Amino acid sequence: MGHRLSLERIAAAMGQIDPVFLNTPQFRAEALEAVLGCRLIVKVETLNPIRSFKGRGASLTLSKVEPGATLVCASAGNFGQAMAYAARSRGVKQIIYASVNANPLKIARMRALGAEVRLHGEDFDAAKVEAKRFAAEAGLPLIEDSLEVATAEGAGTIGLELTRWPEPIDELLVSLGNGALITGIGRWVKAHSPNTKVTAVSAKGAPAMVESWRSGRIVEYDSIDTIADGIGVRIPVPEAVKDMDGTVDDALLVSDESTIAAMKLLHEHVGLIVEPSGAVGIAAILENPERFRDRLVATVLCGSNLTPEQIKQWLH
Repeated sequence: MGHRLSLERIAAAMGQIDPVFLNTPQFRAEALEAVLGCRLIVKVETLNPIRSFKGRGASLTLSKVEPGATLVCASAGNFGQAMAYAARSRGVKQIIYASVNANPLKIARMRALGAEVRLHGEDFDAAKVEAKRFAAEAGLPLIEDSLEVATAEGAGTIGLELTRWPEPIDELLVSLGNGALITGIGRWVKAHSPNTKVTAVSAKGAPAMVESWRSGRIVEYDSIDTIADGIGVRIPVPEAVKDMDGTVDDALLVSDESTIAAMKLLHEHVGLIVEPSGAVGIAAILENPERFRDRLVATVLCGSNLTPEQIKQWLH
């Protein structure tokens, strides 16, 4: 049986995604290498209008939607911003469900981009349940991140760009939330650089996706406990867990303390503000220095949406 994600569609997506999200910087972060003990490539997905990689998948998804449509989605913040941005450019109305505890900066940005934002539930998954209920009741299409294949295939273009690196990457560390980022990247990389180890990184306080993938059955949690809101999943998308088969080689769970240390290092040595979900790859190196010593390691800095209060708390 074939994989749900198509290599041909990932390649074609380079011509369908808004160019503002494509061909992002990727470079050796030499100032960080002395601290981490490995050769490090950072792929910077934060220098765009929504400050995250989600614009790729949203742009690809909306490229197939007729102007004048109304769509529903749920988001912890970054996917919602991406959908709002793409919907505005396509003349589509976007209704977004987010948690009452969602990052206020992300909520404000979604609204500024023209989306109708409805706050419901204590976390992202509770908001998603309500979004599904409303969409079914109203007869409107629900775009579910990681379930909608275009969200992952759009993210797969990051893998396409990474495989342009002139030497083989030993290990690629990718944040694992609902799975679109790593399944898209992993699908392309395992096909074009099979010796590159693709490793998912999640938060110790939100291990549902990792445990589901490792056990081969869906593991759900009643609550999560992590500062990494963008990867704070407690109810996995079964299709996305299955998409990890053959595209992901390993998974690591990191502490919030290591993630904050990683954010500080990126700020100090690379000059970038990176949100917790985008820094977990660096946290994984901090927690496993011998595993990565002297190897060529790449990680995707996939988001930078922090409130001024969070910047003050975590980066100073």
